[in-house]
Amino acid sequence: MAWLQVHIPSTASQAEAVEDALLALGAQAVTLADAADQPLFEPPLGATPLWRETIISALFDADTDTDALLTGLTAQLGEAPADYRMEQLADQAWERAWMDDFKPMQFGERLWIVPSWAEPISGDAVNLRLDPGLAFGTGTHETTAMCLRWLDGADLTGKTVLDFGCGSGVLAIAALLLGAERVLACDIDPQALMATRENAALNGVAHRLDACLPGDLPTSATFDLVIANILAGPLVELAPQLLGFCGPGSELVLSGILAEQADNVEAAYTPSIRFAARGRDGDWVRLAGRHS
Repeated sequence: MAWLQVHIPSTASQAEAVEDALLALGAQAVTLADAADQPLFEPPLGATPLWRETIISALFDADTDTDALLTGLTAQLGEAPADYRMEQLADQAWERAWMDDFKPMQFGERLWIVPSWAEPISGDAVNLRLDPGLAFGTGTHETTAMCLRWLDGADLTGKTVLDFGCGSGVLAIAALLLGAERVLACDIDPQALMATRENAALNGVAHRLDACLPGDLPTSATFDLVIANILAGPLVELAPQLLGFCGPGSELVLSGILAEQADNVEAAYTPSIRFAARGRDGDWVRLAGRHS
């Protein structure tokens, strides 16, 4: 069966209304996608995260009257959709097509993130099994990728690690697969903690991982490595707390920082941390250093 696909640019505030209008006019399926490469971080419990600029795509039967469809959209929305695009699509296995978009990804020399349906990388590779879920947390964003590459190049053998703001648990699990002895993963979102535990079990490391809310962190504990991939503002505000988890010689990795924010974040941790050269990927910076 062939299909008519309609693409309509929208904003986060308008997306729900556009989606409802498309469904009311007979759309068989509606999907939302990022239109501006904006990363989404873990949302509050119960929230539906949306990009500021969103592309809404809807599938209709191929013989749908396009003039009537546009008239109906205009009536539903109160104005004609701007910059819309329509195309005819041949039928295909849609689930398979979506899965084919996600291939194993390499980070550094050894580490690969491999979807559950893909064949693992052979040889000496370290394969982290993780399926795409929320738009942030699978290694596809620069901030996460820089942390994964750092972990791949570090000697983590026997180390204890705190992953502050764990999201999907990708960094915590990578650290364990790369040799860390034990990881404590922390996040403000109970859903993130659930996902982290499930992903750890999928990768056979659940017995070496604990997960908790920030309020449940042990106040007197120190770790060999503290890694926080969140945002620049919280990194500055949390500097005293994160430094408290670093003992002499501990390593600290901070990410989620735009290049113009890096000096401010680094200053919040100086002189306790001796920072090495910054990592950079596009507009994003990763800071790494050692506690004196």
